[in-house]
Amino acid sequence: MPMESTRNIAPVKLEVVFAIVHNEKSAYYTSLIQSHQANIHLTVPAKGTSHLILDYLGLTEKPKSLILSVVRADQSAALIDLLDETFKKGKNYKGVAFTVPMTSIVGTLVYGFLANDKRTVKEKEA
Repeated sequence: MPMESTRNIAPVKLEVVFAIVHNEKSAYYTSLIQSHQANIHLTVPAKGTSHLILDYLGLTEKPKSLILSVVRADQSAALIDLLDETFKKGKNYKGVAFTVPMTSIVGTLVYGFLANDKRTVKEKEA
């Protein structure tokens, strides 16, 4: 694929998905997010907002995970709807999710990877 062909890609806006879920369900939610053309995920330990009250009462809460993913803006509404429906499945599926738009990305190849756009992948020359 000649390099010139990657310069005329019509950009699809990207968003960062933030999902706070129970730690034991983080792989499940990462898989759901990936099903909406997200190529990159970062999962980090987190705490829910109720930990102060639970600590005061001597109770413990389930560990949480924060999943950060980059998704195409044209996929984000459907993804948030899917996450919202999944959060309603039961107590162990509860979570919070929202998106924030990305305003700037440098480089066609980086953009192509994040947007899951195969047209930007360089092929080896024969």
